[in-house]
Amino acid sequence: MQRKTAQDFDQDLLILFDAYVHGTIDRRGFLEKAQKFAVAGLSAAGLLAALSPDFALGQVVAPNDARVKTEMLEFASPQGYGTLKGYLARPANATGKLPAVLVVHENRGLNPHIEDIARRLALEGFMAFAPDALTPLGGYPGDEDQARALFAKLDQTQTREDFVAAAQWLNARADGNGKLGVVGFCYGGGIAHLLAVRLPTLAAAVPFYGNLPAPADAAQVKAPLLIHFAAVDERINAAWPAYEAALQAAGVHYTAYQYPGTQHGFNNDTTPRFDAAAAKLAWERTLTFLTLKLRA
Repeated sequence: MQRKTAQDFDQDLLILFDAYVHGTIDRRGFLEKAQKFAVAGLSAAGLLAALSPDFALGQVVAPNDARVKTEMLEFASPQGYGTLKGYLARPANATGKLPAVLVVHENRGLNPHIEDIARRLALEGFMAFAPDALTPLGGYPGDEDQARALFAKLDQTQTREDFVAAAQWLNARADGNGKLGVVGFCYGGGIAHLLAVRLPTLAAAVPFYGNLPAPADAAQVKAPLLIHFAAVDERINAAWPAYEAALQAAGVHYTAYQYPGTQHGFNNDTTPRFDAAAAKLAWERTLTFLTLKLRA
């Protein structure tokens, strides 16, 4: 079966799906509003299924790939939810200390796609750690709708502290080289921005289409930023001019790219919003940036 892309769906339906993914409307609301986009042989529920992730479709590095060593580990988060779990991936043949990258998931917890991102980074010679913010609620449940519902129950003040604690734990590991970067997607992109504000020792931050901090926070940013934006993403892009002006006023080193024709989530190769060309370019830029900032 041919893989569907964003071009196979009405733009208003994609906007509606984005609202559902980010909790603006619930599943019932999506299905009611999506009914007008239904075509012969494809109901509103079918449209939702077609737009939802297919993790097997997007897998790049298999969980049992012998080139990568992976394990689930716990770390302490005394200001957050106490103790959380995360997925650590390293090159199997690593010698010496490794540059570290925190990988921050979308608003569904540590799903197979984010684990795959961690393994991709491990193959590039990084030590990647992907925490699961859903740990206090039992961890990622294996179902995206359930995960989204659980995520909405988290106290975000505590969850933000969990990611700060994860970054500090990762940076303190004896097998790290003392350089820490962060890559985040959607919700995780917002966390990448948050860590750039909160952690003066952060060496690199790469937010993919994430919520932006308040302009007043830009003065706290010490890490260089590589920021990826989708073109059709009004919810995120509207805040960029003010934050960019604040970054410039604060003298922050940043590079920002917007990828023409792309939808929010264009890097996620498990859904039709994936844009192969833009994702390839954004990922190449990300690896180059992380190599430059974390290996020196």
